[in-house]
Amino acid sequence: MGDRVNFDLNDSLKCYLSDPATVSTPEADSALLNCENDPESLTSVLINGVLNPIVDSVAENPEAITTSSSFDSLQFLLKSASHLPPNALSKIFDLVVSGLSSENDILSTDIDNDDQEAVQHHRNLLEIYGFLLQWSVAAVETKAAEKPTPLTKGRGGKASKSKPNKKDDNWDSSAQLQLAFDAMFKVLKQKLSKIFLTTSERDTFVNLFTRSAYLVLESEQRVKARDIRMHVFRVLCSAVKHHGHAFGAQTSIIQSLSYFEHLSEPMAEFLHILSIEYDYPQLVDEILRELSSKEFNSNDNKGPKSVSSFIIKLSELAPRLVMKQMTLLVKQLDSESYTLRCAIIEVCGNLIVDLINQEEHNENHEIQINAFFDLLEERFLDLNPYCRSRAIQVCIKLFDLVTNPKRRLSVAELAARSLEDKSSNVRRNAIKLLGRLVSTHPFRDIHGGGQLSFKEWNTRLQDAGAELASLKPPAGSPGLAEKQPAADDLVDEDLLDEATEMEADSLKRPAQMSEEEKVLALQKAAEEAATSQSIEKLQKLRKYFADALSFIEIVHHASSIIRQLLSSKNKSEVIEAMDFFVIIDAYKVEVAKAGIRRMLRLIWTKGNSDEGKGVQTHLIECYKGLFFDAPDGLDKNDTANFIARNMISLTFGATPAELTSLEQLLSNMMSAGHISDMVVSKLWQVYGVQRKEISKSQRRGAIIVLGMLALAKPDIVVKEMENMLRIGLGPLGRVDLVLAKYTCIALQRINPTARKTKESTPNTAKLPNDHAILVKLSTIIEMPSNNKEWFGVAEQAIGAIFVLSKHPDTLCSDILRRKTKSVFSQRSSSFHQEPTDDEEDPITQDEQPHETIDSKSKGAPALSQLLFIVGHIAIKQIVHLELCELDFKRRKAENDKGKQPGESPSKTPPADQDELDLIGGTTEDDFTEAMAHIRERELLYGENSLLANFEPRPASGCNFVHGEVNNLPLLITIMERSKDPVTRSNVVIALGDMAVCFNHLIDENTDFLYRRLNDNDVSVKRTCLMTLTFLILAGQVKVKGQLGEMAKCLEHPDKRTADLSRMFFTELSTKDNAVYNHFVDMFSLLSAERGLEENALRRIIKFLASFIEKDKHAKQLADKLAARLARCDNERQWNDVAYALSLLQHKNEEIQKTVTAGYRMVEANA
Repeated sequence: MGDRVNFDLNDSLKCYLSDPATVSTPEADSALLNCENDPESLTSVLINGVLNPIVDSVAENPEAITTSSSFDSLQFLLKSASHLPPNALSKIFDLVVSGLSSENDILSTDIDNDDQEAVQHHRNLLEIYGFLLQWSVAAVETKAAEKPTPLTKGRGGKASKSKPNKKDDNWDSSAQLQLAFDAMFKVLKQKLSKIFLTTSERDTFVNLFTRSAYLVLESEQRVKARDIRMHVFRVLCSAVKHHGHAFGAQTSIIQSLSYFEHLSEPMAEFLHILSIEYDYPQLVDEILRELSSKEFNSNDNKGPKSVSSFIIKLSELAPRLVMKQMTLLVKQLDSESYTLRCAIIEVCGNLIVDLINQEEHNENHEIQINAFFDLLEERFLDLNPYCRSRAIQVCIKLFDLVTNPKRRLSVAELAARSLEDKSSNVRRNAIKLLGRLVSTHPFRDIHGGGQLSFKEWNTRLQDAGAELASLKPPAGSPGLAEKQPAADDLVDEDLLDEATEMEADSLKRPAQMSEEEKVLALQKAAEEAATSQSIEKLQKLRKYFADALSFIEIVHHASSIIRQLLSSKNKSEVIEAMDFFVIIDAYKVEVAKAGIRRMLRLIWTKGNSDEGKGVQTHLIECYKGLFFDAPDGLDKNDTANFIARNMISLTFGATPAELTSLEQLLSNMMSAGHISDMVVSKLWQVYGVQRKEISKSQRRGAIIVLGMLALAKPDIVVKEMENMLRIGLGPLGRVDLVLAKYTCIALQRINPTARKTKESTPNTAKLPNDHAILVKLSTIIEMPSNNKEWFGVAEQAIGAIFVLSKHPDTLCSDILRRKTKSVFSQRSSSFHQEPTDDEEDPITQDEQPHETIDSKSKGAPALSQLLFIVGHIAIKQIVHLELCELDFKRRKAENDKGKQPGESPSKTPPADQDELDLIGGTTEDDFTEAMAHIRERELLYGENSLLANFEPRPASGCNFVHGEVNNLPLLITIMERSKDPVTRSNVVIALGDMAVCFNHLIDENTDFLYRRLNDNDVSVKRTCLMTLTFLILAGQVKVKGQLGEMAKCLEHPDKRTADLSRMFFTELSTKDNAVYNHFVDMFSLLSAERGLEENALRRIIKFLASFIEKDKHAKQLADKLAARLARCDNERQWNDVAYALSLLQHKNEEIQKTVTAGYRMVEANA
């Protein structure tokens, strides 16, 4: 054996830690030394030639490593590790690990034999192996972290690579690392105090292993590998437990949390293992103490995030260890870092879960749970929305376990309050929390099912109170009255002596009770005890019912806010709101129906994004679950009955807006195949039943739903036309005009006019005018009636005629002639439609006894019906001409597209080709001009025009703009002076319609329109606001400073009016800085309004100022408003201007100084 190396661990470590390249290797193999200045010349052959002898010698005897040449050769190779091929580095690593393992086995034998001299001999050998192992681990980790080098290009530009390199690239050092840490762990199990006599020597040696462990943990990929992580933890646990590494581990863990985010949870896992398997919880305590007092820089986001993850994970793994230091950790709730506050909130939740899950419960546990809950409830008011959200999320997890009604009520109130939070994330989580509180409510033990109907629970509370009152004895009766403290109970026992003993003769013996008296006394005592128990039970029951009612009231209050949140811009919040209403509907909460109806409008959510499509899809899923998923155990027939009933129920009490939304929803579901043919058949059965009397609402609902479904599948109506002719257009329809109206709507679905013009002509052919359907429709239109529902029926019947008839103009002309003759005829007898067959009898008195024709029918009602028919036919005729024009353009485009490029235009057309296609040389522009001439001139002024006969009459106000402009002042006068709010509303709408085509007439009179915003009637004011909203947003009228009148509506007591005004300004803000352009004018009008309170003005200005987003606009407005400060006549005006300036981000110091100086009044002496 050659010269032994003179190895000093401290010196070697000093050189290695400063720079491994400075480690001196003079005794290394000469072949290696020749490559010192040229590391690239270290070939595999050369390296193996040096390594193989060392490997053989160490395999025979671990002490062979102490030879100078072997040790220096290994150090030289480790210095050049970055240039070594992986297989060479792997061989070095195996050499060191196997040598250390062999040395540890020999050491273990010597320690067992208590050979002190031999034990001391091993010290130097262990230090050499430990030093080389640390260096080897570092080299392996450096090599693993290196990115694969790109392939070098050889001749011809092709990448060259050798097979050995490809094999080396696949080297995985994970298995060798596990062996290395196994060897370290075995060494640390030895009694190192017998080898290293001083603490500093032992710590230096142990740090060789722990330093390698921390180095491996720095690699995120290594930490993800559980086997490697567990081997590293074993080494560190052994070092802490047996070799005094606790302080070093504490320092390293704190540093790791600061610099390596991926180590936050693994370090918590390490401490859990250390405390549980190695019974060393002291390190956890010390680390938590240090972290509780740690302060982070405000710019440091990485540190608090890592520490937060660490504490949260530790509280999940070892909650009792964290609980001991909770009094210190709570200090972090005052930290500026919201991340740390979120962590403490999460920790509180984990500790509550642990306390609840413990088998043994005592009073101390309840105190701790309540204390942690109090901390959670405080965080509902945290300044940061993330902390508020986290507190709510923690409560969501907890209330699967918490059943305390008092605590649940408290959290429910906080959640309901959080629904009005300015953060959408907080609101979304508050909705989810309320849903969880409802789905896990504890009020289900006594009455099965757990329904939360307010009416039922209120009845139970009243019954319990009445029963309790009947059991309680009168106030003056003995026995069961509430016990008052006896006077003797207040006397100090120490003041009293023992009872005086008297002679037996002087004692009076009480009279003995008979057997009957004893039985009666026992019965009375038993009854009193039973009554007392019943009272106590009823008191608890009443408290239980009262708690349930309190919870239901909170849910009712919250649901009103959540209904508003269905209109939120945040789509995830909307989805949570939908889920909430689905949940409370399952528990029979009464207010759920209103929310479910409100959900319908979400079908119109714009679907051009994933969120928009997600809302529509979720809405359909919610409605499927509520109304289309039948209970288990029903056969197909019962399932269809269940679904049909539910679909009909959706129409009960629905507003027109809700029916429109429901129509879109059901047509989408029909298109998606969610509604079976059997359900459609059941709906037709309900509609067509005649043998049994059913409710009008049910029959109406059936045809409403069928009309909606036919929007997606017209065949539904086509196949049942005879049924509709018999029911809706027959005797039942004449009695129930609403049924007839929806039957007409369903008929219009046969040929939907709303289809895109690019689509082909509907398959269903048009009907001749003598078809039974059209005859029935004509009969209904001409039917004399004083019922207001007639107007709706007539409107839809005329619409159905224009959809179904091949020549609707001819048919409508006949109807108009007959109706006119009927109205203006001097005959006293009523008009009857001539029957066409046996089934079409005239309307008899038996069929409609309440619709008799008297002198009144010849007055206003009959005339109004005639004018209604004239106006609606005129509108439908214009629409019909437009559809003809579109159809011509489409067919012409298809014809031109179908022609071959070289085809002659004079080719003989087919015999069945429409005459429109035979017009030679007709262009789209010519056709458009011809149709416009017909619409504007011939319909009203043509020689053969039927409508021209009605045009001169004052009643035909819808057409007076063509020639009788002089009637405009009369119309405005009616709007100003009419006492009927309906008349005023109708005139407002008429002026709005005129403004679309003849805005030059209305522009001069817009002030009259704006005056209606101050109308005394809310309906007129709302109608005017809606009309102006449409006209302004569509650009039909010019705004001349009157927007202030619309801004005043923001503070209107009617919520619908205020919401409509808010929507108007929100839409207006998207149009070319419109709010900015009119801000000063609006402010002037509002500040001059005497009837507007100061707080109301401020709310309006704050809302309007929120749309001034550009700094340039804010500065310009600030300059204009600041100029008004000097001209203010009173303090109120000055305060208004100053408040408006405070809302604008002007950043002008001069303005700021002027505002700060305050209002000053200077009076000039006359």
